[in-house]
Amino acid sequence: MREWHVKHMEQTLVRFVRGLSENATRWEIRLNNKYGKIGRVCKRIEYDVKHGVTNKEIDTFLQLIRTESSYHDIRSCEGSIERLNEIQSYFTEPPELYNKWSHIVTR
Repeated sequence: MREWHVKHMEQTLVRFVRGLSENATRWEIRLNNKYGKIGRVCKRIEYDVKHGVTNKEIDTFLQLIRTESSYHDIRSCEGSIERLNEIQSYFTEPPELYNKWSHIVTR
């Protein structure tokens, strides 16, 4: 089952980065407006993470899209690099928060 979620994550990322084609039908545009936004895509990928996909696998696949020659057609689509940067910034590890309090306030 984990393999299915890895494959689903890859397909979701490729669809999001590629975006809509220039000659998309009204139905495809409507579905993209409803399900193709960054929030929905992240929810789908977080569901896959819940079922076994790791953040390292997501990061590795995003780097693969960015560098591999087989994904050149995806990178050549208009706006794909911006979408790739957007999704990558969402899934990068946030910096660890540290306690900014220099002293403890007691009453």
